[in-house]
Amino acid sequence: MAIKLVSVSPAQEELIVKAIALGDRYTKTLGLLTPPAYEKAAEDGGLLVAVEAGEVIGYALFGLPKRSARIRLAHLCVAEEERGRGIAGRLVEGIKERYPQRLGIKAKCRRDYDLSGMWRSLGFVPDGEVRGRGRDGEILDGWWLDLGHPDLFTEMESDALLVVTVDHGVFADLRGLTDTTGAEESRALEAGWMADLVEFAYTPQLVHQIRDLTDTAERQHQQAALTGLHKLSTGSAAVEERTRELVQAATQAVPGLAANPALLRGMRYVAETSCAGLQVLATRDPLLSRLTDVAWEVARVRVVSPSTVTLHVDELRQAQVYRPADLMGTEFRSAEVAPGAEDELVAFFEQSGADDGSAFSERLRSLNEGVIAWRRELLRDGQGRPVALYAWSLDGRTLVVPVLRTAGHPLEETLARQLLFLLKRLGRDCGAEIVRISDPHPSEAARAAAGDDGFFEHNGELVALLVNVCGTAAEVEVVAGGLARELAVDATVLDVGMPAEVTAVLERAWWPAKVIDSELPSFMVPIKPRWSTELFNVPAMLIARSDALGISREHVYYRSSQRRGESVPARLLWYVSDGNSTGEGQRVVGSSRLDEVLIDTPDVLFSKFEHLGVYGRAEVERAADASGHAMALRFSDTEIFPKPVTLRRLTSLARGRGLTWSPGSLISLSKISSELFQAVYQEGHRTT
Repeated sequence: MAIKLVSVSPAQEELIVKAIALGDRYTKTLGLLTPPAYEKAAEDGGLLVAVEAGEVIGYALFGLPKRSARIRLAHLCVAEEERGRGIAGRLVEGIKERYPQRLGIKAKCRRDYDLSGMWRSLGFVPDGEVRGRGRDGEILDGWWLDLGHPDLFTEMESDALLVVTVDHGVFADLRGLTDTTGAEESRALEAGWMADLVEFAYTPQLVHQIRDLTDTAERQHQQAALTGLHKLSTGSAAVEERTRELVQAATQAVPGLAANPALLRGMRYVAETSCAGLQVLATRDPLLSRLTDVAWEVARVRVVSPSTVTLHVDELRQAQVYRPADLMGTEFRSAEVAPGAEDELVAFFEQSGADDGSAFSERLRSLNEGVIAWRRELLRDGQGRPVALYAWSLDGRTLVVPVLRTAGHPLEETLARQLLFLLKRLGRDCGAEIVRISDPHPSEAARAAAGDDGFFEHNGELVALLVNVCGTAAEVEVVAGGLARELAVDATVLDVGMPAEVTAVLERAWWPAKVIDSELPSFMVPIKPRWSTELFNVPAMLIARSDALGISREHVYYRSSQRRGESVPARLLWYVSDGNSTGEGQRVVGSSRLDEVLIDTPDVLFSKFEHLGVYGRAEVERAADASGHAMALRFSDTEIFPKPVTLRRLTSLARGRGLTWSPGSLISLSKISSELFQAVYQEGHRTT
């Protein structure tokens, strides 16, 4: 009987159960995955099974991250008795056929399994290595299967890890000598495919609990195992105060809950996680799990089960490393470094090697001398503490950045991501076509985030191209190719009709490039003046707000749940929809990239996107329609047009191109042609 490949849907429960049973046969080599992981994969389109005579004889379980155009292969499993029939190859080909728009497939495999021949036979090539997080610290080989799209100079994926605090229960599951009931859920955190996505951390409370173990062998074993985790340091006074707040809120929220030792231990884990600037605490403790709302409301800590980390690692990771809501809640101030203040800054910004101490101070001082006019910018938080430092100058068509440092701060990763985009905007405004970060020791947060923004390693520096073209693939390629040749790197060949996912990656890497003859769709989004002011400061607020960091590079906008053909990724044009009867005040003010569309209840949406700021829970609830659901549009890398496009001009642009479009379509979100997007975008940037 012929083998069939089936993309499993959530409704096909029998196939899911059979895939789980097959995976459970090989947990020693595949790593543990709980049943919800298979169910989530089916829901997301990431479970492909090989079926013969009604039986699942092989499967591929993979992730389709929303923020990456790569496919993350977690399991490639074939029943032992069926191997040698080419089933693994068929599964890989099945993934390629179903998701040709993705850049490629990434996999990890233990080196000691000696399966390199298999991976090569499937078309994969080596792609680095990483140390696993299992008990034996095994080496995992990375493997990459390219799907034939343009080489964008970089893998375009952040190196930032989701740092998860674990309580003693989860730690004992992972590192204890004895097996505990339910430990499988925690051990799924050590699956090979998660090795470079998650880092485990511990707080002083965990050390206290290990010390109190009466079994000497177990105690000594767990103490030794702490070396594999990231140690968090917290101020004792701040922890005590936060713990008191949490215990008080918990006893008020849950009737009959006494302030017992178990509650105190749990709340101390939450307090220490919060005071260390982290947001995720993994636990299987039923008491802690009852208090998730308290932990979030009081301490902004997400108390989650290990399986939740496994299922939502990308979402949790992004919420941790990019928290613009917190940026907006802090008054950052930017000013040039005053001459003579260089020595003061050494204590705040990490240095290493030959750049240590006085050498770093002297290098900063040298940037205030000589013939090159360097701008040395220092960013301070609301308490006046230095949190970021960068210097720049324009050298022809290159924006040179000899210093890029961020200080230890709960928002360090967020600041780094915002600064990288700020440098790109600055370069574009100055007419630069290349951004070159020449700092020999940029902050680790900036280096980890740079891949997401198209920066690539070149001669020991981080370099990004600014391709200021809104045109065809050929037109974009001409400019990008010329810049690549200047840098003596391989030029990239672009094709007409590139998939939307690939185009979105390219447009982020080469921002502000727009490839019009691709499959990336465009939409016009009407927005009330109130929200365009809150999101973009257009129209400007009566009381000026701080623009030290510019517009937040990622935001969310809520509307009714009625679909209008939205698809992701896409481009957006923002149309301020209120004005008088003549159309004055109604105008297109900017563009963004649409990264995610989600329809759900206001509570779910608010919980998921609160870290992006602006909207309160009540405002999300008002966006819901009669169905009780609302739609969230998560978007990023907004450009505000120097010259807003009026309604009258918008109408003229459409009619002048013979497009079937009318102002009446601006009542709600509507799809527009790439030709109209290009015309409006170019009009918004026209200088004459």
